[in-house]
Amino acid sequence: MRMAEEQRKAADRRGRHAEDRAAAALAAEGWVVLDRRARTGAGELDLVAERAGLLAFVEVKARASLLEAAFALGPRQRARLIAAAEAWLAANPSRGAAGVRFDVMLVDAEGCVRRIADAFRVE
Repeated sequence: MRMAEEQRKAADRRGRHAEDRAAAALAAEGWVVLDRRARTGAGELDLVAERAGLLAFVEVKARASLLEAAFALGPRQRARLIAAAEAWLAANPSRGAAGVRFDVMLVDAEGCVRRIADAFRVE
């Protein structure tokens, strides 16, 4: 049991490091990170960022390679992210005047970051 907890803590540290890298990359592009690890009744949002009124709900995926990270977001998780974003918007109605989108930030083992802007849409 102790090993499982240590693995969970290590995964949490890797996730936080990846989110730090992603937030720094967004800031370098002029985005303002409004929320990190935002908890809603529908789930958690890794990052919520805004630039010029455009709101981006950003899912951060960290894996050994960027390719592995790119395939880590499935349909069920996309649905959960959409529901969490709707809950976040309901609690923050003044945000997203210029629109809303979903981005995915990929982070590899070396800390390289790639952003997939407008990665998926609400259908």
